[in-house]
Amino acid sequence: MNASQQLELGFNAAPSRTWGRRRASRAVRAQWWFDQMRAAVAKAITWPPADPAGAEPIAFTGVSREAKF
Repeated sequence: MNASQQLELGFNAAPSRTWGRRRASRAVRAQWWFDQMRAAVAKAITWPPADPAGAEPIAFTGVSREAKF
């Protein structure tokens, strides 16, 4: 192609069949992923609830609320 020619792209071409395959493979991968997640949830361990934490008194020595400049 030289400088005086123009490349033309048309939109009237027949649709590619790869889209159908791509969607199918996407659906297969999604189904595999959700199957994996369901299996992980089914195998999950049920932990007993933790005891509530009590309040722990903390004393900061040498700290005052007065701002010194």
